[in-house]
Order: sequence, then C-alpha cells, then structure tokens
Amino acid sequence: MLNISDNKTILPSLDRFTTVKNLVNRPHYKILNKIIVGVSFIAVIALFLPWTQNISGSGSVTTLRPEQRPQSIQSVISGRLEKWYVQEGDFVKKGDTIVFISEIKEDYMDPNLVQNTKNQINAKKQSLESYSSKVTTLSGQIAAIEQEKELKLEQAQNKIKQAVLKIKSDSIDLVAVKTQLKIANTQFNRSVALNKEGLKPLTDIEEKRLKLQEVEAKIITQENKYLTSKNEFINAKVEINRISAEYAEKASKANSDKFTALSSQFDTDAQVNKLENQYANYSIRNGMYYIKASQNGYVNRAIQSGIGETIKEGTPIATIMPSNYDIAVETFVNPIDLPLLSKGEKVRVWFDGWPTIVFSGWPNMSYGTFGGEIVAIENFISENGKYRVLISPDKNDDKWPSQLSIGAGAQTIALLNNVPVWFELWRSLNGFPPNYYNPTTKTTKEKK
Repeated sequence: MLNISDNKTILPSLDRFTTVKNLVNRPHYKILNKIIVGVSFIAVIALFLPWTQNISGSGSVTTLRPEQRPQSIQSVISGRLEKWYVQEGDFVKKGDTIVFISEIKEDYMDPNLVQNTKNQINAKKQSLESYSSKVTTLSGQIAAIEQEKELKLEQAQNKIKQAVLKIKSDSIDLVAVKTQLKIANTQFNRSVALNKEGLKPLTDIEEKRLKLQEVEAKIITQENKYLTSKNEFINAKVEINRISAEYAEKASKANSDKFTALSSQFDTDAQVNKLENQYANYSIRNGMYYIKASQNGYVNRAIQSGIGETIKEGTPIATIMPSNYDIAVETFVNPIDLPLLSKGEKVRVWFDGWPTIVFSGWPNMSYGTFGGEIVAIENFISENGKYRVLISPDKNDDKWPSQLSIGAGAQTIALLNNVPVWFELWRSLNGFPPNYYNPTTKTTKEKK
C-alpha cells in the first residue's frame, strides 16, 4: 500500500487459519529441502571434477588408400554397347571382361584395318630398302667416277711429262741443227773463198751449197717439231682441265641423284614410322572394345544399361568395389579445431549400428568406442565448411569390426587436455576453443 490516504485498512493475518499453521509443520518439506541442499552440494563438487577436452566430428567409413575405394569403369573410346558379361553383384577378377562395345567411327570400321596397315608398312619397308640400295649403288658409282678421274688425271699428267721431255728433246735437236747450219754456212763461205783463190773446184762449192740448203730445210722441220711439242704440252694441260670439269660434272650428277634418293629414303622412313604408329594404335584400339576390370572386386552398379546404346570417350559404364581394402574413417571437424589436430594423434571412434555409450569428458567410462590414429589432414576446406581428417585403426587398440561396410556413419572424438568441469562450462558458454597443447609425439626440433 502507498499509504497516501487517511483511511487505515489493516489486512487480517493468515496465522489464524489452521491450514496455514499446518504447512510449516509438514515433514516432506524438510526432506525436500535436504535433497535440494544435497544436490546443490554435489553439483558444486562436480564442478571441480576433471573433464577431458575433446574435438568431436562426424563422417563415414572409407578406405585408407585411394585405389581401394569404389571406382567407375570407363570407356577409353566411343562405341556402341553390344554385350554384357556380368551383372550387378558379380565378383570379377582383374582382366575379366565386363562389356563388349563395337566401333561407331567411320575411320575405324574396316574389319581388316590392322592387316591393311600392316601390308602398307611392309610395302613401305620394301620401298625403303630399294632407296637404300639405290643410295648404295650411287655411292659406288661416285667412288668409281672418282677413281676413273684419278686415273685420267694421272694419264694426263704423264702426257704432260712426255710433252715436256719431247720439248726438251726437240729443243736440243733444234740447237744441234742450228749448229749444223752454222757449220754448213761456214764451210760454204770457206769453199767460196778457196774457189776464188783457185784452191777449191766449183763442184765442191756446189756440194757445200747443197749441204747448206739441206741444213736450212732441216732446221725448219726441227722448229716445226719443236712447236708441235709445245702444242702437245699445252693440249695436255687443257686435257687435265677438261678431265677435271668432265668428272666433276659426273660426280655432281651422281651426288645429286644420291641426295635425291636419300631424301626419298628419309621420307619413306618417316612414313614407315607413321604407319607403325598407326598400326600400334589400331591394334591397341581393337583391344579396347573389350572393357575389362582393373582389379578384383564386386560390380556394384551398371551405370549404362541396355544393348545398342552409344557412349562417348570417358563415359562411366559400371562401378566396382575392390574386394581387398584397408578400412579407415574420414571425419570432418570445424575450422576452429583444426590447429589442435596433428598427424599421429589418437582418436576414439564409434560406428552407427553398434551399441555405444559415450562420455566425451570421461573416455575411461565410455563403452563401444574403438581406437584410431590420424594419418592425414586436408589443408583445404570441404564443401560442407569443415576440414576433412582421415583416421586409420590404432594398431595398439582393439580391432575394428570386420562387418563394417564402406559408407557407414561414424563419429569421432579427439582427446585434448584435462580441465575442471566448471572451466569447460565457462569455455562453452563463451564460445572459446579448447586449450591448445603440443602432442607428446613431437620432437624437440619440431617444437622449436
């Protein structure tokens, strides 16, 4: 009451009622008060109990190695489905045929394409051998031309030597004839002088004149022979030049034919290599019509179905689950927890479908969890906004169930520091990350 008026109204006391008096005397209220006090005391004590900080994540069962995960069988070439050799659920070994496809490209429809290509290779190889023989023949011809040239030049050199010797001989003969002319002229003049003195008859003068004329005629002949020898010397030199030019022309023509044959040989060799490449490609392509299993496993699903459907290169045809694999778990953690994880850290895992009781703060009281070890941490965020962590079974812990199938759900907990319960509640209410610590498996060098 605000007591702003003069009217004084006094409320009646409730103590006059019997029911109110009996409320204070009821015994179960005392018990309830004791319970509340006891629970409050236990709660206060529980706030100081140790609590193991942890990083939780969710994921699924997978395989440890990439080649052990489900994979799709793809067609390397385009074609048309002709015959299936397996059905879904069949076990196949590596190399078993899954499906047969036929050719749809017009460049490869010839059933004798491989054999025809082989025949072309053989024909080109024979042509290559012919060009090789031609090159060998021309090389021999060039060698013969060079040998004949040397012989001709040697013959011409001999002619030059003979011409030089003949010139010397003719020049000596010419000098001798000139000497005879001089002697004959002297004798003729002496005979004329003696005839004038009456010491020689006229017949002697006539003999000397005749001899002089013979010597004069002889010197003309000898000079002609001398000039002829010089001409022969000049002709021998010209012959050398002619031989050199003639055989140079023959050698050039033979070399030209040889280089032409070599060019054809190299071109044919390139065509042979190209045809051999095509032959190998065609042979390999023929083997691609039978799409085979890449490893042992089970055919999970036939992605393409029916007969007569056409597929392109790289089209998935069926999926295979390998029969032998090492099981693992991929889990996803929040980005705020990623710096606290490291390779080799121990993790607890429990699987969907297995009876599990988990106390995340008291792992020693948990039941149905299995030990794991972090083997890989992805450095790039996934599409779900978390980071992927790969976990393998802990060799020092219980073995994981053999009945686990790939893709089954899994939950994980990575254990961190031990802290009081009140600290964990305070951290969770404020949204702080768990306390960071260095794993004991790291070396001193890594810590530095």
